[in-house]
Amino acid sequence: MILKRTISKEEVKEMPKAAFPGRIHVIQTESEAEKAVAYLQSQAILGIDSETRPSFTKGHSHKVALLQISSDECCFLFRLNMTGLTQPIIELLENPEVIKVGLSLKDDFMMLHKRAPFNQQACIELQEYVRPFGIQDKSLQKIYGILFREKISKSQRLSNWEADVLTDAQKQYAATDAWACLNIYHLLQDLKRTGNYELAPEEETVETVKAGSDQ
Repeated sequence: MILKRTISKEEVKEMPKAAFPGRIHVIQTESEAEKAVAYLQSQAILGIDSETRPSFTKGHSHKVALLQISSDECCFLFRLNMTGLTQPIIELLENPEVIKVGLSLKDDFMMLHKRAPFNQQACIELQEYVRPFGIQDKSLQKIYGILFREKISKSQRLSNWEADVLTDAQKQYAATDAWACLNIYHLLQDLKRTGNYELAPEEETVETVKAGSDQ
């Protein structure tokens, strides 16, 4: 497999869209959260992400509204604006036996800590994890594009994550982000084990970026 160091926005734009293929469960009560976490605690590795309602008023921000936690088959969307950060979720985040994979985790946890104190354990930051593979891009969209030649849509990022009912587009967007982190980790683990990859020549990467910026 040939890995590019970086890709342009134009390249990403031309790629087919990635979509989470599994089941999506929206969690809106404490009892639902408890059942969901019981399943998630049985998994070895999970992908995580969070969403916060955007604020268009200077100096005003909202608390994190949604925590997405995905296995390979299921993604749970915890509506924290309805349930708060419940004790079972905290226990999962603190469990050193369950690996949590994400991107810009520092930002996610900073927001989650505003809901409740906890000490997250067994977390893997993909921005750091991709470095030994020569990948220089930092965004989830570009890293996913380099590895899978698919794009992750960002169309719902600024939607209202505290709405009474999440739209299907919001649910798919949220689930795909968390699952994509897991997908990236699995592929990099395979490449690490097999050594079946090489970096694209730097000149080619630079030319691609330059060509993209000229368009």
